[in-house]
Amino acid sequence: MTENTNRPHQTIRSKRPDWLKVRAPSSPKYFQIKDMLKELKLATVCQEALCPNIDECWGGGTATFMLMGDTCTRACRFCGVKTGNPKGELDKDEPYKVGWAISQMKLDYVVLTSVDRDDLPDQGAEHFAKTIETIKDNRPEMIVEVLTPDFTNETDLIKRVVEACPDVYAHNVETVEELTPHVRDRRATYRQSLDVLEKVKKIKPAQYTKTSIMLGLGETDSQVLQTLKDLRSVGCDVVTFGQYLAPTGRHARYLPVTEYITPEKFDEWAKISKEMGFLYVASGPLVRSSYKAAEYFMKGVIEKNRKEESNKKQKLNSNVFPS
Repeated sequence: MTENTNRPHQTIRSKRPDWLKVRAPSSPKYFQIKDMLKELKLATVCQEALCPNIDECWGGGTATFMLMGDTCTRACRFCGVKTGNPKGELDKDEPYKVGWAISQMKLDYVVLTSVDRDDLPDQGAEHFAKTIETIKDNRPEMIVEVLTPDFTNETDLIKRVVEACPDVYAHNVETVEELTPHVRDRRATYRQSLDVLEKVKKIKPAQYTKTSIMLGLGETDSQVLQTLKDLRSVGCDVVTFGQYLAPTGRHARYLPVTEYITPEKFDEWAKISKEMGFLYVASGPLVRSSYKAAEYFMKGVIEKNRKEESNKKQKLNSNVFPS
């Protein structure tokens, strides 16, 4: 491995390379979902964040929805979401309205995420849980992934979301430990994010956990490697790598791209991560945390587990009530 020793203050002045360019959406399913979203008056992170993979994901039946409004109580330097104090304002019916609407869409895999809501007593944990439960009540077969805030590492709040039975629980470390104070809000620490992923596993050992790492912020290879070791130490199952891209010119001044990571380097990180024991790795310049819900690998694993569990129940019932 060739060590990358770029530092955070180095700024890339050159234009984006060709591998960061994408075609306009064109798949029939993309337009079908777009029309349905408009009819149901739902917004997705895919649209709001101008995600480059929107056609690929929607074409495959995956979409990401953001709960609890568009104002975040934190101010991470890499993020383009509006920051401020919502002062406790919350649509308490949203979990039922959004959960039901999502359950009616022709999706196989849905990702639920949110802004941070430190202004709420439970930081939005109940909101997440009720949305999951509403979807599951209406479409038990739909696979639900949650990408949650850290809930300030409060066990009861994390437990409430886990017990709502999402199929995948994701929480992002975002970057290496050394860069975290420079990249994320001061309340979002690296160790706290690791603790969240570890608590999820302690609450429910069989729960699949997932995280995401941005590259191109000035991290070194040894720092990324240590991050992967830390993630495996808390049992994290899935990791995704993507290129950091400043969402606006203002963000580019405060947190500039230090390097455009090559596709070959992303492949190298995928290989290393798989060798370290991650269940699945999605790694590429345009990969985002909910990228195709990890290439549908998790969908295959979850459906296999469901089938095995169903077979066990059928076998148990036949033994208890023989014909």
